Amino acid sequence: MVADTRLSTKLWAAANWAVIGFFLLNLLGMIATVVTSSFATRWLGTWFPAGWTIRWYSAAWAEFQLDEVLSVTFQIVFLVVLLSGLIGVPAAYALARREFPGKRLVMLLFLLPLLVPPITFGIPLATVLYRLGLAGQMSGVVLANLVPTVPFVILVMIPFIEQIDTKIEAAARVFGANTFKLFVHVLLPLLMPGILASLLLVLVRTIAMFELTFLTAGPTSQTLVVALYYAVFAAGVRAVQSIDAMAVVYMVTTLIWLVIALRFVNPTQIVGRGGRR
Repeated sequence: MVADTRLSTKLWAAANWAVIGFFLLNLLGMIATVVTSSFATRWLGTWFPAGWTIRWYSAAWAEFQLDEVLSVTFQIVFLVVLLSGLIGVPAAYALARREFPGKRLVMLLFLLPLLVPPITFGIPLATVLYRLGLAGQMSGVVLANLVPTVPFVILVMIPFIEQIDTKIEAAARVFGANTFKLFVHVLLPLLMPGILASLLLVLVRTIAMFELTFLTAGPTSQTLVVALYYAVFAAGVRAVQSIDAMAVVYMVTTLIWLVIALRFVNPTQIVGRGGRR
C-alpha cells in the first residue's frame, strides 16, 4: 500500500486533526471547569480557586437527595433496558425473517421516534399518559422511554439476525429443537453481541434522556439528569459549586455504567459482527 503524499491530502488530514483537537480541547476544558468548581471554596475572576474542599458533595447529596435520585435512576434504567430487550429482540427477529404486506411502512413507523426530536412527540405522549394516570410515576417514565428505545433495539438487531444463515435454524428443528430451545441454545449465543450492543446503547440513551423523562416524571420518579435540571433552574439561591458537584456525580455515574457495560461488550467486535453478511 502506497501512502498518498500529495499536499492537498496532507492539508486535509491536518485540518481534520485540527477540528478534532479543537473539539476535544473544548470538551476537556468544560469538564475540567465543572470538576474544579465542584472542589473550590471560592472561585471568582482568578485562574485557580482560592481554596479546595469536598463539602459541596455532601451538601449536594443532602440538599438534592441524591441517594433517592440515584436509586430511581437505576431502577428506571434497568426496567427500560430489560423491557427493550424483551420486546425489541423478538420483534426484530419477526421483521428480519418474515415478509408481509406493509413491512416497509412498519419499518418507517419504527424509524419515526428516532428521527423526530423527542419533544415533538413527547408532549402528546405525556398528555396520554397523564389521562391514563401513569405519568408522574415510575411506570409512566419507563413507558415513555420505551417509545424510542424499542425501535432502537429493533434497528440494531435486524442486521445481526439477517447475518445468521436460516439453514442453522432449519437444522436445529430437524434435530427436534422447539422454538424455545432454538432461541436459547442456537440463536441467543449467536445474537449475544448484537443484544449487548443494543442494550448498551439503550442504557446510555436512557440515562441521558431528558425530554421524555422531564415531561412524564413526578417528584418521586425523577432521574438524575432531570434532578440536575431542577437544581439549576428551580427557584431559590443555590451555590454554583453544589450544582457542579451534582453534575460531576452525573458524569461519574454515566462513566461507571459505561465501564461496566464495556467489560462485557467490545465495540470493535460488535462492528465486525454486525458488518459481516
